[in-house]
Amino acid sequence: MFKECLENVKKNQPLVHNITNYVTVNDVANVLLACGGSPIMSDDQEDVEDITSICGGLNINIGTLNRNTIPSMFLAGKKANSLGHKVLLDPVGAGASGLRTRTANDLLKEVRFDVIRGNISEIRTLIDGSGTTKGVDADLADAVTEENLEETVAKLKAFSKSIGSVIAVTGAIDLVTNAEKCFVIRNGRPEMGRITGTGCQLSGLMTAYITANPANVLEAAAAAVCLMGLAGEIGYDNLQPGEGNSTYRNRIIDAIYNMDGETLEKGANYMVL
Repeated sequence: MFKECLENVKKNQPLVHNITNYVTVNDVANVLLACGGSPIMSDDQEDVEDITSICGGLNINIGTLNRNTIPSMFLAGKKANSLGHKVLLDPVGAGASGLRTRTANDLLKEVRFDVIRGNISEIRTLIDGSGTTKGVDADLADAVTEENLEETVAKLKAFSKSIGSVIAVTGAIDLVTNAEKCFVIRNGRPEMGRITGTGCQLSGLMTAYITANPANVLEAAAAAVCLMGLAGEIGYDNLQPGEGNSTYRNRIIDAIYNMDGETLEKGANYMVL
């Protein structure tokens, strides 16, 4: 299943339009290239509709939104919807400020998203309409644990059903769900949290996967999460003495570049609820 998703990305080389976080834009582009996709970065209002029109997928990341890029997100999202293209929302920091929370909620009202990917605090903010986060990181009080796993999965399934989007929550335990089926994924390394933008990279990667696998959005999103986590494991194992988080970032990208379907299928650590 995941092997086919990976091979479809490499075969189809999906072109992905990214309106994304300028802190991590270069790494998002490199991860898309590493997985077999092709990135375009564009956020000007006069440009985004044309760029979205030639791409198969759209990745909207609100990590560094401003008064110039917010209208572009709506224009691109509506254009992608009109063309039937795949669209992903990464609501970075929703709950941390009124602007981020309002923008994320308004996007949900006006644009149809195939996938929403965020940490648990960001997703809970979208579910409740308001919330708090620790900057752009998840609040420890919201963390998905073995004790609250089933309750959290039930809430996410209900949210998915209400808005018609696959919900991907990433953290120590990753959850990727639609209204009926949830992948509980345990790939990755805690050290990935010491690298700025692994979540942003995953959103770009996931957009490529759902674009190349339009009939299997849930499985494609889960495959992307497993791939990113497994790359984190491989990259960590390949670190040499004296290397730190800067090299680790590059080793993760290298692991994505070198990943094949058999390695992904063998290394994916998940169960389905």
